[in-house]
Amino acid sequence: MRRHLAGVLAAPLLVGTALAAAPAEGEAEGGLPQLNTETYASQVFWLLIAFLVLYLLMSRIFLPRLGGMIEERRQRVADDFDKAAEFKRQAEEAEAEYKRALSDAKARASKIAQETRDEIDAEIRAMQADTDQKLEAEIAAAEARIEETSAQAASAVREAARETTRAVVMALIDEQPSDDAVDAALKSAEGARS
Repeated sequence: MRRHLAGVLAAPLLVGTALAAAPAEGEAEGGLPQLNTETYASQVFWLLIAFLVLYLLMSRIFLPRLGGMIEERRQRVADDFDKAAEFKRQAEEAEAEYKRALSDAKARASKIAQETRDEIDAEIRAMQADTDQKLEAEIAAAEARIEETSAQAASAVREAARETTRAVVMALIDEQPSDDAVDAALKSAEGARS
């Protein structure tokens, strides 16, 4: 680095010395001071000092700071990318967990719905069986009442037939028939109808 610095500093010195040694033709005294060949040596000297100071400031202070800032920025960007990748991974895991929880919830809801349907079906079957038993009991009671009413009606009809037969016999022959004779006549009349 020192050789490079010496080469950079020596080049303008050589150019300045060459220009100072050979003044341009027709150069007037009242021209620009930068083009005055008498002051070339001091101009080159101060140019070298200014260049050296600027070079040292740039190489020792500004460039290392800029490099540090660039590296810090690069590191921050890399960290941000790493964090973004981590957040993406966490988001994907959360999405997978959400989908898993959703499918589990659907499965549980389906299972609960099926269990509820089964319970309701069982209750309906039990109620239907209970209703069927009650209806059968009511039908049996109604049939028993019908048979009892039918038996009472048949008994009442027989009794009315006995009374009517007695009254007819009494009216025809003026004699009271016996209960056995009335029953025999009714049985023979029932046999003739069948």
